[in-house]
Amino acid sequence: QVQLVESGGGLVQAGGSLRLSCAASGITFSITTMGWYRQALGKQRDLVAGTTRGGSTNYADSVKGRFMISRDYAKNTIYLQMNNLKPEDTAVYYCSAEALGRTFWGRGTQVTVSS
Repeated sequence: QVQLVESGGGLVQAGGSLRLSCAASGITFSITTMGWYRQALGKQRDLVAGTTRGGSTNYADSVKGRFMISRDYAKNTIYLQMNNLKPEDTAVYYCSAEALGRTFWGRGTQVTVSS
């Protein structure tokens, strides 16, 4: 099993920045891809950014140039640096990890961007 714990969410004004963290524990050696998803109220959960074990990254078009995902292998932690936040970025952000043929999820952290 893999356990994921997110932190770093909060309330920020438009144009501001936040950094989310996701710490993995358990069978971390089996993790391949990790990523961040978000789910706004009444909407589906969508990919925000992902990173593979080899270091490749991908981003949703809506966050390219504003968000950056990074991974600290020694700490089994990924980060999401979010800059120039917009009200439409408001959502619950979830960390995910692919391991053992499954997708594991954190409980999520709320990000609210006020206009």
